[in-house]
Parts: sequence; C-alpha cells; structure tokens
Amino acid sequence: MTETMEIRAARRDDVAAIAALFAQDTLGGHGDSADPADLPLYLAAFDRIAQSPNDALYVAVLGGEVVGTFQTTLITSLTGKGSSSLTIEAVHTRSDMRGRGIGQAMINHAIAEARGKGARLVQLMSNAARLDAHRFYRNLGFTQSHAGFKMKLD
Repeated sequence: MTETMEIRAARRDDVAAIAALFAQDTLGGHGDSADPADLPLYLAAFDRIAQSPNDALYVAVLGGEVVGTFQTTLITSLTGKGSSSLTIEAVHTRSDMRGRGIGQAMINHAIAEARGKGARLVQLMSNAARLDAHRFYRNLGFTQSHAGFKMKLD
C-alpha cells in the first residue's frame, strides 16, 4: 500500500459510507442497505454509539475514502477479579480493498486501544461461514476458544 491509511474515529458524515460497506456483505445476513431512506436508522445508531462511554466506532480512510470500519466495546465484569475486556465488532473492509493490510491495521488499532484501557483480553466473534476471516484472525494471534450463541428477538 503506497498511500497513507488513516484510522480515526468515525464521524456522522461517514455513516452512509459505513452502511454501504455493510450492504456489500452478502454473507452476514444482517439486512443492511445503502438505500438513503435507511440512513436515519444508521444515524440514530451512530448517535447512540457516540454517546456511549464504552463504545467507539472507527473508519479506515485511504485516498479520502472510507475503506474499512470496526467498532469496539469495553466490557467490565466481576469475573477475572473485575477486569475489562475489549470486544471488536462489525469489522469490514471494502471488498475491492482486501489484501492490502487494512484489516490488520484496524485490528492492531483495536488491540492498542485495549492495552491503553488496561483490558485483560481482546475478543471478537466471526460468522461460522467466514473461513477466510477465521484464518485471518488466527494469523493475528487470536485463538478460537468459545462457541457463540444467539437468539433473534422480534
């Protein structure tokens, strides 16, 4: 990658580009959309994230364009003697930009954030069908340690 990539806190004016990244994802099944009519839903979520002291939303910017995104949440629990962990969520790199080190830079940024906040571990979940993503995370030093469960609510 010859251009300089920047990872920064997402801004409200990045939300449409972030939604477009999510809409590219045919595997995730989240029903995301780049339709401008859905933008208010994403903006409302952005506002909730921005107001949370434990959540942060980031973008990776290359050539003035949003090419990746991820979110972090700091969780403090009584387990581990009251320690904190940082969860990485919604990691996406624009499909035409994969293989350029953007994902690794985003994960490294999240790990640095976790260290800076004194977290005892960094965790993430990945869709069981994303075998390439699993290999990517293992290559970065993550281990597959738990089984995840979900319950969709109406």
